[in-house]
Amino acid sequence: MAKPLSNPEQARRFAVEVVSRLRSAGHEALWAGGCVRDELLGRIPVDYDVATAARPEEVRRVFGHGRTLAVGAAFGVITVLGPKGAGQIEVATFRTDAAYTDGRHPAGVTFSTAAEDARRRDFTINGLFLDPLTGEVHDHVGGRADLAAGVVRAIGVPALRFGEDHLRMLRAVRFAAAFGFALDGETRAAIERMTHLVTTVSPERIAEELRGMVSRPGRRRALELLAETGLAKEVLPEVAPGGDLGPAADRAWAAAAAIVDALDEPSLASALAALFGAKGPGAAPLRRAAARLRLANRETKLATWLLEAVTAVGGVGTAGRQWSEVQPWLAHEDAFLLADLLRARSDRGLGDAATAAWVSGQVTRPRAELDPPPLVTGADLIAAGVATGPQMGATLARLRALQLDGAITTRAEALARVHP
Repeated sequence: MAKPLSNPEQARRFAVEVVSRLRSAGHEALWAGGCVRDELLGRIPVDYDVATAARPEEVRRVFGHGRTLAVGAAFGVITVLGPKGAGQIEVATFRTDAAYTDGRHPAGVTFSTAAEDARRRDFTINGLFLDPLTGEVHDHVGGRADLAAGVVRAIGVPALRFGEDHLRMLRAVRFAAAFGFALDGETRAAIERMTHLVTTVSPERIAEELRGMVSRPGRRRALELLAETGLAKEVLPEVAPGGDLGPAADRAWAAAAAIVDALDEPSLASALAALFGAKGPGAAPLRRAAARLRLANRETKLATWLLEAVTAVGGVGTAGRQWSEVQPWLAHEDAFLLADLLRARSDRGLGDAATAAWVSGQVTRPRAELDPPPLVTGADLIAAGVATGPQMGATLARLRALQLDGAITTRAEALARVHP
């Protein structure tokens, strides 16, 4: 997936420059793919790709070996490095693909024309070319009509497109949700028949698509489409609707989708906490799902922590348990995400609004108030005759709880309570 650009204006100028220089060298060159789609939708492209009649070695001659990377040359792709702030641009030679043998990559490529290149792409809305020097759109696959109609349609025979790269089924859902488009009937039918193939895609690629779905506008619709097409049962079987839990799983998924939609700080970790917490199976299955998707340790720990924190803190409120019981959750570095999740839950009718508001207020307190330094240290306890090991840990925890609950306020008071 594309990375956000540091300076969209510079990136755009550089993308125009790349086309202009290729043209000046006598090569046909056009903007291609997602940047054209975004341009026609009135959105700022997050990155730019250029398609050209120039062969890879010719592209390198135009821009020089020092400003180009040839890591994708076998597929006709050269990366051109821009000036600071402009990012980089993939320049791909017009091509047709040989058969896909691994559900992701073609066995080889043959350099071809713009029209043939368009027909090997995934969806019509991504198969458009644009001349940035004249504004002329080159449409060989009916992409402009589908953009106008708000339709995500596979190019050619949908089953062939999804057979080439199984991840395209998830991409279809992401595009439809992000743009508020409908899935073309034949495209959707092919997805519903072929959902089982998505499990052959690398877990990292699946996780990246899920991140894109749940962290951007349209995330509720993305989760709904995952359920409707049957893809949810393949990528998140532990909580997907339509399983052994029957209608209860359907209701839980719908409730989680509404919560994810209400998040101010959406992420895959928060979405997983919502999905596995909406009358779901809990932390252990979440960890198994995260391992299957090969999430980073940080993301797995955050999702699990959020799920456990909602249970631990969600029912507290101003008249809840001792402060020492909830303070470790609210002093956590990610407590603001917990507050966001609790607010989203309450906004959608799950959890108490007063509790969510209380938690939001607590996590914005000054750090010195929320998490004051301990009154005593391990060295203090050793000097007081406490043996190292479990006894010391238990004593430190007991004194810390007394401090947080206001029972002791000075170091002397803490030392006086070392031996109960």
